[in-house]
Amino acid sequence: MSNDKNTVEESLLKLKKGNETYLNTSTCPGDVSPAIRKDTCENGQYPYAVVITCSDSRVIPESIFSAGIGELFVIRVAGNVISDHQLGSIEYAVDHLGSNLVVVLGHTNCGAVGAAIGGHTGGFIKSITDEIKAAIGEETDGYKASCLNVEHAISKIKDNLPMLNGSDSQCAKVIGAIYHINDGHVEFLD
Repeated sequence: MSNDKNTVEESLLKLKKGNETYLNTSTCPGDVSPAIRKDTCENGQYPYAVVITCSDSRVIPESIFSAGIGELFVIRVAGNVISDHQLGSIEYAVDHLGSNLVVVLGHTNCGAVGAAIGGHTGGFIKSITDEIKAAIGEETDGYKASCLNVEHAISKIKDNLPMLNGSDSQCAKVIGAIYHINDGHVEFLD
């Protein structure tokens, strides 16, 4: 690991290449060796990207992007919703760890999005589905709703974290993506 900072474009290219590798492998090629564990323990972490994604057990960012220890700063919560806890984690990764790319990664066949569409939730889950419902409105198509949910999360991040608002090439950038659980490819949204 090193503290050499990637550009946003280099970070995005790493994610895309990592996903290409993932599509054609049966094991995760990311470095999880004793040497990298020792290095990150002694020298700290310098993840090149932050990934905010769903807690769904089928969505494993390190595998999806062929990443090893110390490469991604992953934040997981059902429905990839954004609250103060997620905002604080993003802020930490960008300000203190030097990550310059933030990816909100939704996915197809999301149970939380489906629950928001169906409106049949209670308990603490309702706080998640209410947030998703605010994002998707009356949309009933699962894929379109997942995209709207990602866009809503991006807006919330940009509204609250000024370091992700600039157009300057030195600024960190936030983008959206959808992971297709049926075949493993990541669709980066414009």
